[in-house]
Amino acid sequence: MKKTLLGVALLSLPLWAWAKLPVVASFSIVADMTREIGGDRVEVVSLVGPDQDAHVFQPSPADVKRLAGAKVFVVNGLGFEGWMGRLTRSAAFKGTLIETSKGVKPLRAEEHEEEGHGHEGGGVDPHAWQDPVRVQTYIKNIAEGLTKADPEGKAVYQQRAAEYGRKVNELDQWAAKAFAAVPAGQRKVLTSHDAFGYLGKRYGIQLLAPQGVSTDTEASAKAVAALVRQIKKEKVKAIFFENMTDKRLLEQLAREAKVTVGAELYADALSSPKGPASSYLTLFRYNVETILKSFR
Repeated sequence: MKKTLLGVALLSLPLWAWAKLPVVASFSIVADMTREIGGDRVEVVSLVGPDQDAHVFQPSPADVKRLAGAKVFVVNGLGFEGWMGRLTRSAAFKGTLIETSKGVKPLRAEEHEEEGHGHEGGGVDPHAWQDPVRVQTYIKNIAEGLTKADPEGKAVYQQRAAEYGRKVNELDQWAAKAFAAVPAGQRKVLTSHDAFGYLGKRYGIQLLAPQGVSTDTEASAKAVAALVRQIKKEKVKAIFFENMTDKRLLEQLAREAKVTVGAELYADALSSPKGPASSYLTLFRYNVETILKSFR
């Protein structure tokens, strides 16, 4: 009899009591962070999936529908999602918008130029997740945004955010120690586009790149020739592809500059679930270990 009454009571609960908080994330990295902090209370869909490029993403009607049915939209901000405004208007989104980078002090293209990072033109660098110290702001913003949309989950979100923040801090301390062991003059890396400015700033790495902060721009022949000369002059040992970019340009640079082509780095997207960078934590560790190998 008690079991029957319990069953009736449970069936009488409103639908929202059973459902997880529906969340749409702009791309795979912030989607992963949101799942880590939200746990079982959230259901997260990423518009731009693993190994896909958010710079050139174009929302489909299905994406508009997904966002229209969401309670929370998690984005990076800093101009990373140039398509975000059109999408939110098309979906008439009225839920909670979480801008994960809100409060982060961004780097600008001219700062990279001063440090030899190969940027062309101005603008803000949106890739702040490459610095674990700045990621602590991401974590704070996600936890606060989820709490705003789901006040009953506040304790869960705070607890999971604190634990996740501790893991990110441990990675940062490990990376700082590892890079500090490499002489500053040897910390030079060439990547397919300059998405690692924050990593370079945090750990004293000189980053060279034939493209700017966006993969939808192409390097000029003049810029490529200048980069080849710089690679030879500064004795860069290896160049790296990113998991969602065209490899032909770096293959050309490798031939002309006679340097080693290193393994892929993960910049703007996670790997597939079976890959080496299926979460933000594994992405960061993999990138650091891969770069350190090139220094040796």
